[in-house]
Parts: sequence; C-alpha cells; structure tokens
Amino acid sequence: MRIVVNFRRRALGGEIVATPVCLNQSWRFGIYEVDPRRAELRRGGTPVKMREQSFLILVHLLENAGEIVTREELRRVLWPSDTFVDFDHSLNAAVMNLRNVLGDSADAPLYIETIPKRGYRFIAPLANVENQFVIPPESSNAATSGLAATDLAQFRNGKEIAGTAQVAEATPAALQRSTEAERKLRRFIASSVVLLMVMLIAGWLSYPRHQAKALTDKDTIVLADIVNKTGDEVFDDALKQALAVELGQSPFLNVLSDQKVTETLEMMGRPTNEPVTADVGRELCQRAGSKALLTGTISRLGSHYVISLDAVACNTGYTLAKEQGEAASKEDVLKTVSRATSSLRSKLGESLPSVEKFDVPIEATTSSLEALKYYNIGVTLRHKEGDASGIPFLRRAIELDPNFPSAYSELALSYDNLEQPSRALEYAAKAYQLRDRATKREQLSITALYFFATGELDKEMQTDQLWIASYPRSSIPRTNLGADSAKMGRYSEALPELQEALRLAPDRINIYTSLGSVLVYMNRLDEAKAIFDQALARKLDDGGLRSLMYDLAFLEGDSKQMEEQVAWAGDKPGDEDLLLSQQSDTEAFYGRMNRAREFSRRAVDSAVRADSKETAAVWQADAAWREAELGNASSARQGVTAALALSQGRDVKVQAALTLARIGDTSRAEALARELEKSYPANTLLNAGWIPSIDAAMNLNRSNASRAIELLETAAPYELSEDLTLYPAYLRGQAYMQEHNGKAAVAEFQKLLDHKSITQNSITGPLAQLQIGRAYAMAGDTANGKAAYQKFFFLWKDADPGIAVMKQAKAEYAKLQ
Repeated sequence: MRIVVNFRRRALGGEIVATPVCLNQSWRFGIYEVDPRRAELRRGGTPVKMREQSFLILVHLLENAGEIVTREELRRVLWPSDTFVDFDHSLNAAVMNLRNVLGDSADAPLYIETIPKRGYRFIAPLANVENQFVIPPESSNAATSGLAATDLAQFRNGKEIAGTAQVAEATPAALQRSTEAERKLRRFIASSVVLLMVMLIAGWLSYPRHQAKALTDKDTIVLADIVNKTGDEVFDDALKQALAVELGQSPFLNVLSDQKVTETLEMMGRPTNEPVTADVGRELCQRAGSKALLTGTISRLGSHYVISLDAVACNTGYTLAKEQGEAASKEDVLKTVSRATSSLRSKLGESLPSVEKFDVPIEATTSSLEALKYYNIGVTLRHKEGDASGIPFLRRAIELDPNFPSAYSELALSYDNLEQPSRALEYAAKAYQLRDRATKREQLSITALYFFATGELDKEMQTDQLWIASYPRSSIPRTNLGADSAKMGRYSEALPELQEALRLAPDRINIYTSLGSVLVYMNRLDEAKAIFDQALARKLDDGGLRSLMYDLAFLEGDSKQMEEQVAWAGDKPGDEDLLLSQQSDTEAFYGRMNRAREFSRRAVDSAVRADSKETAAVWQADAAWREAELGNASSARQGVTAALALSQGRDVKVQAALTLARIGDTSRAEALARELEKSYPANTLLNAGWIPSIDAAMNLNRSNASRAIELLETAAPYELSEDLTLYPAYLRGQAYMQEHNGKAAVAEFQKLLDHKSITQNSITGPLAQLQIGRAYAMAGDTANGKAAYQKFFFLWKDADPGIAVMKQAKAEYAKLQ
C-alpha cells in the first residue's frame, strides 16, 4: 500500500506548515462510508450520487471531525481566490445537497451541525476503515517541498499522487517520530470517540423533549399555501395542487380535506378563502386535530429555483422532516417537487417499498404549470361553491393541456352531479383513455368513474374493491360501493359501506347524502333525519342534501318543510331546477296537474338558464311521462318532442322511449330502445331494467301480456333500486290485469304501496292505489276493492276537476256499491 501525504494549509507567519492527516483511509459513520481516493460515498455498500462540491465539503468536515470548519475555510477549499461566484448561495446549495443525500436535517442534525454565523461541524461518531498516518518533518525539506499545489488539487479530485520517492527516503528518526505520533493520535481519537458517544447518549436521552416523532398512518397533515418568492403568479396555486397530488398517492399519509379546512377556518372565525399561512395553518392544524403542518417555499437562485418543504409538529412547532431541491429552470420545477415529496414521504414514516410503489411524478399527469393552476382553482371552487362554478376553470386546464386526465375526470364528476350524464360520459371516457398518465390513486378513481358513467356497475364495484385494497383509509371507494349497491336496490349492503365511509371522512357532504338516501329508502326516517341534521351542524349544505330533506318531509307529510326546501333553492343555479321538479311531482301526486305543469315549466326554464340543457330535457321528459301515465297522449307526445329538441342525452332518450311506448307510439319507442341498446351495451340498469320495461310497455299496447311478463323477469332483481323505483312491478301488475289475474296483480301493486319510501312522490304511487282497487274488484274482493278506491279518492281530494282518470275511477267505484 502506497503512503501518500496531504497538506492542510494554514497561513502562519507567511509559512506553509504541514500537520498530520490521514489519506489512505475510508471513514464510516452510520450506514455511510466515504472513500476519498475514489471520490465515492457509499450507503450500505451502494455508491450514492452527489455533487462534487458537496463531496469535497464532506471530506473536509470528516478530516476535521468534531472541529468547527468556517465558511471562509470551505470557500478556500472549493474555489480558488481568483474564482468569481456567488459564494453564499453556492455554499448553501452545496451543503443543502449534502444534507439531502445524507438524509440529514439542519434543525435536528445527525451528522452536520450548523454553527450560526461561523460554519459547520461534523458531530457523528467515526470509524476509520484504514489508518495510515504520515507525520511530515517538523521543518520544510526535500521530503515535503516536493509536493506542489497541483498534487493537492489532484487529491481533491480523487486521484492518488504517484512517484513520491521523497517519502520513501524519510529518515529512521522521522519514521520513529511518526510511529510515536500515530500511537498518541490513536489514543486521542479513541478517548475523543468515547467522549463523543457519551455526549450523544446524553443528548439522545433528552431528545424526545426537543424533537417530534414521525407520523403514523392515523395522523392527518394540513397543507399550507406555498410561499412564492419568485414573483411568478403561476406558482401560487400550481405548486400546492402538485403537492396535494403527490401526497395524495400515498396510502400512508392523509392530507386534511378541503372541506375540513373550510369548516375549521369558519370555526376559527376566519374567511374561508383566507390563505393558509404558516401561522394560520398551525392554529388550523391544532383545531382540526391534525399532527403536522406542511409548509413550502419557492424562491429564485439566479436562473434556478429552490423549493423547500418543511413538515412541523402542530403542537410543538418542532421539525418532523425537511426537504429541499433545486430546479435548473421553470420547466423542471414540477420534477423537483416530485423528487422532494418522495423523499419527504419516507422521512415522515412511509416505508420505502410503499413510496416506490405509489410514486408517479406529477409531471407525468401534466407538465403544464398553467394547467395545474387552473385545475386547482376549478377543484377548489367545486368544493366551495358547487359543481357549476369550477367548470370554466377545469375546461381552461384542458385547453392548456389536452392530455390532463384528472381535469377530464373532475369535469365528468361535475357534469354527473349536475344531472348531465351524456357530457359526464364524454369526459369520463377521455380521462379513461389517458389514465396511464395519472397516479395510482387517480387511475383507480378515473377507472371507477368511467364504469359508473357507462353504467357497468359490477366493474365499478370491482375497481372500488381494488381501490380499498390499496388505500384502505380512503372513504371514496366505500362511498361508491354504497351508492352502487343502492342503485341496484341492495340497501342492506349499501348501509355498512356508507357508515364506514362516514367514519373515515366525516367532512364529506356526498357521504351524508348517500347514507341519508339509503336510510330513507329503508324507511328509517328518524335515522335519516339525524344524518341530515349532523351534516347541517357541520355546515355541509347543498342542493343534493336539500333534495333529500324534501323527500323526507314528503314522506312525513310536512308541507311546510317541503316549501322551505324549495325556497332555499330559489335563484341557485343547479339546485333550483331540481327542487322545482320535485315540487311538480308532488303536485301531480295529489292530482293538482295544473300546478304540476307550472312547476315543471319553471324547472325546465331554470335549468336552461343555468346552461344545463340536458337536465332541462330530463325534467321535460319526466313531465311528458307523467302525462302518459294519466292517459294524456297528446300532451305526452308534445313533451317528448320538446325534450328531444333540448337534448339527445341517454336519460332523455330512456324517458322518451318509455313515454312513447305508453301512449302506443311503438315505432318511435322501438327505434329509441334499439339505439340505446347499441350505444350502451354494458349499462347494467339500462339493459336489465329500463329496456325490458320499454319493451314490456310496447307489448302491453299490443295486448301481449304474457310476453310483457316474461320480459320483466330480468328487471326483478333490480326493481327496488333508487332508479327503477318499482316501475317494473307496476307494469307487471298491469300485465296480470290484462290476463284477468286479479290476485297476481294485487301482489305486484302492493309492492309499491309497501315501499312508499322508494316510490315517494312518483305518480305511480296514487295510481298503484287505484290499480290495486281495480285488481281487488277483478279478484272478487269487493270490500278491499272499495277501501282501495277510497284511499285513492282521499289522496286526490284536492285534484283538479275534470281529470279523465278521476272520472273513470268514480264510475268504477259506483259499480261496486
């Protein structure tokens, strides 16, 4: 092994004095090993990439372990005196990079301690892999003066100095002095290491009082707004959204929802749109019961950008984890954020395999900061002001980046909530095509939403199960499972999923509405009311909730409460039309058809004003179907024409086809039914429930009752669903009436009367009451027949005069006397 000599230079009286150093050695500390000859840092035996300047700083600190190394000394090590560089920024960046590589923290250092206004000190225990010391002669001679400054530079670049014959010619006395000095130095190092270990143990014993612990999977994080020191406004919203996406793909971390942030700000007496600064975030974090606050800063460093992330414990303010990164350009900022966030996740307690498995860089989702900015605004407005408010910003995000899958997905959600399923499907399909560009969590969300839009409920539920397996603490897939089970009429399966979803996320209004609706359908009205009251107590309120409160009031016969809900929705785009349409159904339920038509007209107009023509068409088609069920063929036909002129959407065509089938326009009904089958071949409820009902209605008009009953068999498993609302049972009852099987007809109509919490204010409710009276009479049960007719007359006691159905019912009842 060749022995080489290195000089540590100190200016003493104009002379260069050599002091003992160790060159032919490697240092080991913690899991790291440093080999200066190879210019290599190894972590667990694996080489780690790092900047050259950072490596030189590390070597110099190791050479002076336990001593303060001044910033000026490091300047001389890194840059010759004639080098022009922004020393402070460059040194800070190099030390920052070194700490990032070592996973160290300036606030709670394990390796490199910052000495304020002076420099740095290496504080960890060291183990020397090799110990080959050479003590140069006490005075300058041929053995030392032969090493020029260029030799030192070679060593600094990781090269061994060759051909130093002067060393081999050192005198025996010098070698003896070297050996004695080496023994003394070893004893000194040993005693120093023992002392340092004692100090570290003492520090460790007091450590819990000064350093917060890492997070657990039960803790939540508050995400503060990014402090933008660049002057470029695009970073104001884009970076926070980027962080939310990056952290959101972690199954370990749990970021406090926007809804909970809004709720907590209100509790604090602050505006809900107030920026979440570090101070505001700290209080918000404590009030929300969260564990950590994540703050971030972006600043300029020449043409570069420096991103800093800092996670602090809410209660103590102590740092849990810190991460910094540098981007060479604006285009590289998102990449730097991704790398920094991945490292931060690990420091906060997430396992390395988890980070590696769920780590899709944000720039894969979108590389456009502008698109990300508008996406963030759109999502924020959706949560705070409703779906319609966020749509313009989400559409702008897509204009800026046509390959932004999450923006398409958010638009699909918005349009679905606004009762525009065709537009929802359009955007859901686009998001599904681009899903490979999204994070793992986003892929699951996009896939589930796509299958929901296509109506493939089984596939959506399978996706939600996979979602739960990967993200067991996410409330969204459980909410989806509950909603899908309700759509299929499986309320006992829906209930536990929604209850668990509410436990996981008690601040999401859609869970309250889904759970409340299931409780209503199960006729557990007191429990439903408690859920609605709980939502309002949390200041969670929207049109969906008010619509369900209207349903509950109808079932309880509380007309005043119904009026209050309609009044609440007044002049609220996207909400007003829904409540007006519900009121129109209620008026028809009681036979007040003139008022029903007026409310339907207002509902259509309101939806058109809100730029929701598909929704307007649904309300128009619903009114037309009501007319058909009451035997008003002309009005029904006009309503279908008006609805299809507004929109050719899926639900509009379903309602139109059914209405045409009921009034005997079988050719047009047939054409629409076959078109729907072709366009939506995998839609569960369409093909198992609505298409058979349309075909059965056409067969009833052809007096082919047996074929109608056969067709309706496929709908039986789903007829209790919130969508079909027992309509197949109503048609089946009419089919049995055609066959003069009064007893079988009674059983079918009784289903509707037994499940009023499902049929609610549908026109089939009072008509089923009339039909069961007819069925009893057909079966020879006059007493029950008369009682059923009387109940119908009571429901329609305030009905408009001259309605054909009422005239016919009275004539039939007279014959039973």
